Amino acid sequence: MYRDHTKVVQIGDKKIGGGNPILIQSMTNTKTEDVKSTVAQILALEAAGCEIVRCTVPSREAAEALGEIKKQIHIPLVADIHFDYRMAVAAMENGADKIRINPGNIGGPEKIKAVVDTAKERNIPIRVGVNSGSLEKELVEKYHGVTAEGLVESALDKVKIIEAFDYDNLVISIKSSDVLMCVKAHELLAERTNYPLHVGITEAGTLYSGNIKSAVGLGIILYQGIGDTIRVSLTGDPVEEIKSAKRILKTLNLRKGGIEVVSCPTCGRTQIDLIGLANQVETMVQEFPLDIKVAVMGCVVNGPGEAKEADIGIAGGKGVGLLIKKGEIIRKVPEAELLGTLRRELENWEK
Repeated sequence: MYRDHTKVVQIGDKKIGGGNPILIQSMTNTKTEDVKSTVAQILALEAAGCEIVRCTVPSREAAEALGEIKKQIHIPLVADIHFDYRMAVAAMENGADKIRINPGNIGGPEKIKAVVDTAKERNIPIRVGVNSGSLEKELVEKYHGVTAEGLVESALDKVKIIEAFDYDNLVISIKSSDVLMCVKAHELLAERTNYPLHVGITEAGTLYSGNIKSAVGLGIILYQGIGDTIRVSLTGDPVEEIKSAKRILKTLNLRKGGIEVVSCPTCGRTQIDLIGLANQVETMVQEFPLDIKVAVMGCVVNGPGEAKEADIGIAGGKGVGLLIKKGEIIRKVPEAELLGTLRRELENWEK
């Protein structure tokens, strides 16, 4: 399998590549220089299961903020750099555990060398990132448009630039909002490099469309054994990215742990706000490190039978609800107490 044979790269206290677990990343959408807001968002991401976080560094003030941010968080911090090589150097001097650059827009050889020299001194990995939206004009012309082949050539060209300065502590990312192009590009790239790959569908979209595109794209890529760390890119609260990434990995059996919530699609027999209840349950179970299945059913008639494959479940009726374990009714409770009853059961679950 590809990911079992990629190069191991250390990011802070985490490792990716070489068969290590696929780590989940996200990116803050606060102003990095607003330390309080940025830290608050990162702590929320940590609580949701984020393992590596990236912050944009567009200014000296933002670079200097990284040092303060690092003191208050518990996961590796990546600095996202565009255009100004000085920000990459400043970010590393202020404690960034990794930097993300596109050598094509960072400046000439001397500027790239300054970045690489600083990374080399501190043994900080560099993520070389190429997006379909910024593919070089000559490659667009060569391949008659933006193509998977062009993305791969661009990425490997950027890697060679870094390698020319005798540095190979690298991670590669090639992203496109075109799902099938992104899949093909990763298939081609995985055959040509052993650097660990950061996988994601860029500009995936809103919570609805972004989740679908990311699930399809990441699902195909990861299932082939490609990818060492992932980000689900969504327009909205970055915490939602973590929830989606965890579900993708769990669905592919690439990650254990975490409660899986299943719920019925509702029908005319439903006499409770099942949609609201299921959403409440899905949010609530995030805090429990259990590897079990929880069912949320809207019918006290068929609910127990439909929930028999779940470890525990609840089913609501008109004013009354049932607590179910492995399809067996444990007890009846008032409908208003369903959520609280389930929480208490999870709190006392034998690990």
